[in-house]
Amino acid sequence: MNGTVQKGLQRAPRKTLAVKPARTNDPARTMADILEVATREFAEKGLAGARIDAIAAAMRTSKRMIYYYFGSKEALYLAVLEEAYRRIRAIESEAHLDDLAPEDALRKLVGHTVAYQWQHPDFVRLVQGENIQRARYLSQSKVIRKLNAAAIDSLRRVLERGQKAKVFRAAIDPVDLHMSISALSVFNVANRHTFGLIFQRDLESPKALVERRDSIVEMIVRFVRK
Repeated sequence: MNGTVQKGLQRAPRKTLAVKPARTNDPARTMADILEVATREFAEKGLAGARIDAIAAAMRTSKRMIYYYFGSKEALYLAVLEEAYRRIRAIESEAHLDDLAPEDALRKLVGHTVAYQWQHPDFVRLVQGENIQRARYLSQSKVIRKLNAAAIDSLRRVLERGQKAKVFRAAIDPVDLHMSISALSVFNVANRHTFGLIFQRDLESPKALVERRDSIVEMIVRFVRK
């Protein structure tokens, strides 16, 4: 595995909560800054433990400013969830899978998913937190299904092209396959500390990450091969 790939899988440096003061003359940028800080706060403390005071302090602004843009703590939390999904789906859409041979496209998609989850542990924590609440807030979103439908459509096209080329098995449910890819990718983040402790393995080294990613890619590809 080349050095570029290894570097890309290394854990990103932990960011502090502090950001530049909110720019009231640039609403879009201000909202983006609030979402960035709020993402960290909600990921670390959950909806119940997160505090608008802490977000405002990190933003060097007032709670009134945050409420002006998002209305309530719950509405901000939902906006954070939607933005987290929007980011991962946007990056997936930039992979240009339709330009690749079916197996190459699948390998790229799976490898990307494993790496993205590792590099963005806040996404995993947010999703875990919302699952604990039985998707109570995400169910209120008007865009979440549309955002994720694009991911399924992209995977379906890869599968259909592979089936047409007679390299993939027939009757593979793209939603089920997406679930399997997500499950394998999320485990690396959600369980790395407990699993690493119990089995005395360094799961955070670049070498371990690359090996685990390649193993997941191979498992998925072998599963769909004809």
